[in-house]
Amino acid sequence: MLAIVVGDFVSPTTIKGDNEVMTMSQVFHSRMKTIRKRGPQYLYCLVVVVPITLAYLVIRLIPMAYTVYISFFNWHLARPRKPFIGLQNYVSLLSDDLFLRAFKNTTLYAVVSVSITLILALALAIMLERPMRGKTDSLYKLLYFLPAIPTMVPVSVVWKWIYDPSYGLLNYFVGFFGIRPQGWLINPRLALWSIIAMSVWKNVGYYMVLFLVGLKDIPEQYYEAAEMDGCNKWQRFWAITVPLLRHMILFNLVMATMMAYNVFAPVYVMTTGEQGAAANPVRVLVFDMYENGFRYLKMGYASAEAVVLLVLVMALTIVQLRIFRINED
Repeated sequence: MLAIVVGDFVSPTTIKGDNEVMTMSQVFHSRMKTIRKRGPQYLYCLVVVVPITLAYLVIRLIPMAYTVYISFFNWHLARPRKPFIGLQNYVSLLSDDLFLRAFKNTTLYAVVSVSITLILALALAIMLERPMRGKTDSLYKLLYFLPAIPTMVPVSVVWKWIYDPSYGLLNYFVGFFGIRPQGWLINPRLALWSIIAMSVWKNVGYYMVLFLVGLKDIPEQYYEAAEMDGCNKWQRFWAITVPLLRHMILFNLVMATMMAYNVFAPVYVMTTGEQGAAANPVRVLVFDMYENGFRYLKMGYASAEAVVLLVLVMALTIVQLRIFRINED
């Protein structure tokens, strides 16, 4: 029985061995010895973790909390008085035609772009996962991944000129097939779909690489055993590839959905100026927040939109996680 002896008082503690007794002083010195021995490790953890935690707190959590706070106020940057209005900003969103249009456009953009991007990325990853003749698979991987390297702004500028109705490369190319030049970004019926096409082109290589990482972790023996049992390629895909790639599919789906609902740069860059369509046909949630917050200076209203977007993305993420968990069970 392990006990701590202080004067005539004996306090039992954890059982460590038969008839073993430690004094309080011995316990204290044992703890101090452990701390001195692991002190550099503890110090390293503090030096590495604390600055990152503080930076995340200052850059992320505090602004998020402040955004929620001012969403309950009539917060106008040009007015000194900012009265508390409760949920009025959120109620006003339900009758705001521009917000509802932005919500519809953002959802359409997210559903179509995420679906096409992930399906193409998975198809490309499966085709490039097996070595090709002449080791050209590395070249194709590089070519598909290159669009993911530059940021969205320069890519949007380049594609804005590609879509130019007068001397854009796309109209020059479709002219060979007898198609008349189109105002890809001017026509309200084509503008959003043109942005979706550009987004798919840019992001498909990034998710292709992630799918390749997941495919590399699937043992080849599973495919060989299924082939010996007479399974064709389609059956092997649904019985082996999809189940074992479930976690990577979930990760890509969650990340792609969050990025799609936060789309802003291509809409802002490609639809402003003479080469762009009117704002409403391609209006998205973040662009609507930008307009209300920095053009009309209605920060309280824009913050309410930001909170709605945050809740929406969190809800979609939870639904995706639950769906994949149910399928896994």
